[in-house]
Amino acid sequence: MKKEKLDQLLEKLSLEEKVGQLVQLGPMFFSEGGEITGPMQAMDMTKTELYQIGSVLGTHTKEEVKNIQSTYLEHSAHGIPLMFMADVIHGYETIFPIPLALASSFDPSIVKEMARLSAKEATSAGVHVTFSPMADLVRDPRWGRVLESNGEDPLLNATLIKAYVEGYQGDSLLDPETLAACVKHFIGYGEAEGGRDYNTVDISDLVLYQNHLPAFKAAIDAGVKLVMTSFNTIRGIPATGNRWLLQEVLRRDLNFDGVIISDWASVHELINHRVAADKRDATFKAANAGVEIDMMTDNYQHHLVDLVKEGLISEEFINQAVMHVLQLKNDLGLFEDPYRSLDKHPEKEIIEVELRAESRRIASQSMVLLENQQAILPLQKEDQLALIGPLAESHDLLGAWSWIGKTEQSVTISEGLLSKTKQIEMVKDRHDYVKLKYVDKVIVALGEHSEETGEGGSKTEITLPQEQIDLLKEVYKWNQNIIVVLINGRPLDLTEIKMYSRAILEAWFPGSEAGNAIADVLYGDVNPSGKLPMSFPRSVGQVPLTYNMMSTGRAINEYNHTQKYVSKYLDNENTALYPFGYGLTYSNVKLSEVEVIDKGDNVTVNYTLINPSMLDAQEVVQLYVKDMVTEVARPERELKYFEKVFISAGASKKCSVNLTSEDIAYYHPDLIKKADDGTIELYLGLDSQAPLIGSWHYKA
Repeated sequence: MKKEKLDQLLEKLSLEEKVGQLVQLGPMFFSEGGEITGPMQAMDMTKTELYQIGSVLGTHTKEEVKNIQSTYLEHSAHGIPLMFMADVIHGYETIFPIPLALASSFDPSIVKEMARLSAKEATSAGVHVTFSPMADLVRDPRWGRVLESNGEDPLLNATLIKAYVEGYQGDSLLDPETLAACVKHFIGYGEAEGGRDYNTVDISDLVLYQNHLPAFKAAIDAGVKLVMTSFNTIRGIPATGNRWLLQEVLRRDLNFDGVIISDWASVHELINHRVAADKRDATFKAANAGVEIDMMTDNYQHHLVDLVKEGLISEEFINQAVMHVLQLKNDLGLFEDPYRSLDKHPEKEIIEVELRAESRRIASQSMVLLENQQAILPLQKEDQLALIGPLAESHDLLGAWSWIGKTEQSVTISEGLLSKTKQIEMVKDRHDYVKLKYVDKVIVALGEHSEETGEGGSKTEITLPQEQIDLLKEVYKWNQNIIVVLINGRPLDLTEIKMYSRAILEAWFPGSEAGNAIADVLYGDVNPSGKLPMSFPRSVGQVPLTYNMMSTGRAINEYNHTQKYVSKYLDNENTALYPFGYGLTYSNVKLSEVEVIDKGDNVTVNYTLINPSMLDAQEVVQLYVKDMVTEVARPERELKYFEKVFISAGASKKCSVNLTSEDIAYYHPDLIKKADDGTIELYLGLDSQAPLIGSWHYKA
């Protein structure tokens, strides 16, 4: 539909009809024949109001979508189709690894492909918009929603967020196999105090601009269609009612011109924050801030019309908001085809075959090998194995945001291993422990339940349950050739696990093909290449712990570490047990021939990667910088370049990277981003503890 026709359509709508387009409800509000439902009664909603709403969230079959859409269009005065939205986070029915695992790939092409395939399956069920990607920068593994994140680094986060948007949205939303992406949560949600979900956030404007905005800017630059507000406060005001945040930062500074949508009931929660007196006041503050779609409350439905008539909310805002909604529907081609060619999509079974294969491949690329003492891995075909642990035969491998995925159809670890070997003993109770004595290696499957992670999954302890640690110790008494496979959704304190393990494979929640992907890595059919996107602490007492902590006046170093009055713990080290960017391969890839070419206004680093092994490998090379004199306190080091490089067995590869002023620019106290003349230290390596390779004397 051309812009002129959208303008004409907007002019035809009454104020009540316009407000309806800004209301989003769940499918439970509709029933056969459009009868009044329990939810409608609870909201005091009439049938007329129901058939004016703009969007629906949470459908999961194409039949449900077709029934709701057809009934709605029969009753709609202007034939404006509904838009259907859903949480498609890391797959729809076929589940891929959790986002934190995808981030471990350090590979935007993998993230983009996952998003493309997820869109293909979700659109075959009638979904138009996904509430993904989550761009929250995270620092605290106690927070369950680190599972949905890309970790602790702004560059990695921004790079992968761009890939998500490009994967979901494709080249054009008129392609019925694409989804409109909604980036969330704007903003700062990942800094919730105490790692407790929905809790207060208090960050400076410098931290906001330097660390949290880059990923949202990357999404907006990639053309993301919606932005979702966060539950938390910024500058003491909840994001959903924060006019400065939404108008000056999002609209002006980031130049976003799409739809702003609330999170679930966050308009109403302004009352709980005690910044709004009642529903009417909450409606005023959210609309005045610029929230355009009210998700799952009746606040806009019952109060926005009156606020406009009283002159408290301008009709100009209403018109702009409705036009944003209509434009998105138009971008999706819904006016021409309200069902988006639902009946022309490939059959569900055909899609599943393709997605299952890719889920397995992507999962194997997302796992992180943390330990491999005495090269106990990869497993050999002749190895006699035992498998034990609470996750050995569990199907709980999908993660917390796999609401459409069928848990019972996931491939278990035991099933994956049995597809590779028959030389494996299943050890299920204490009576079988004697079997451990007569095998070559023992695989111990440990981890979290999916309900312990994700939204609402905050924890004060991030160790494994004591019964799992006790089990590991018991196994160690019988056989010390232990390989631990971890299923989890957050960084864990693995201090004790490390003591009783020869190898540790961080598998995360790997998705539908979990067991097969784990077996592929354990047997070396896939050489592990994942890197940690979040630091793993030695103790929960270190949290929040990141590699890019700020410089302090009394930083600990090799000269003062025995002194008391420096920034350190008395009972533990400052460093991570496993740092950001860390992960082993089976190939022991080396960096050599490093050369720094300082050109003043830019710098080039040349290096060679050598693979001395008999296995092809992928290694993630990482370049960090440290600006030696800055106007504001800055991190000890910052990631400025990473690349996943393929190196054939026994081969070497010459590589090069160039940094410019844009790479070292930072926000000054006036929130202007620029680079300062001065010395920049350069660190090149395979994790965030990369060694110093030289300096760049930057001069503009």
